[in-house]
Amino acid sequence: MLRYLLPLIAFIVLTIFLYMGLGLNPRDIGSTRLDKPAPTFSVPQLMDQNKTFNNQEFLGKVSLLNVWASWCVTCRAEHSLLMELSKQSQISIYGLNYKDKLAEAKAVLEQTGDPYLISGFDEKGQVGMDWGVTGTPETFVIDKQGIVRYKQTGPLEVNVLQQTILPLMEKLAK
Repeated sequence: MLRYLLPLIAFIVLTIFLYMGLGLNPRDIGSTRLDKPAPTFSVPQLMDQNKTFNNQEFLGKVSLLNVWASWCVTCRAEHSLLMELSKQSQISIYGLNYKDKLAEAKAVLEQTGDPYLISGFDEKGQVGMDWGVTGTPETFVIDKQGIVRYKQTGPLEVNVLQQTILPLMEKLAK
């Protein structure tokens, strides 16, 4: 009798674990940056290579950092949402162009609009790796003290923006 029960019990346990796994987002692997200071970095600005973009930009205001690339299809899908968001003057949106070609990245912003206060140019992807970026797009919420409070893996969507990101930014602004 026990010989028949053990495989049945093992099957039930495996089925439970598989069912629980179906509810997980495979792209969301969390972040080692949460509740820690933004990494120290300094990269050239995308639109003016004579100027730099660094982590000091985040101090004193709640900010979004959007990691994007011209070759990223989902980045283009979220771009219109970022453009809409940039029209709200109380939101500081920064970009980090990741592992891209300078001319192609500039062309995208010139053709589709530039939602960023500043977009840094991370040609080799080192800054992205310091942030724990696993792919594009990824978006981070940074508080006034420069602490990373949230990470969105994948494209921004209206429901995530309205239900999670904007309420968090509003709370952090107080």
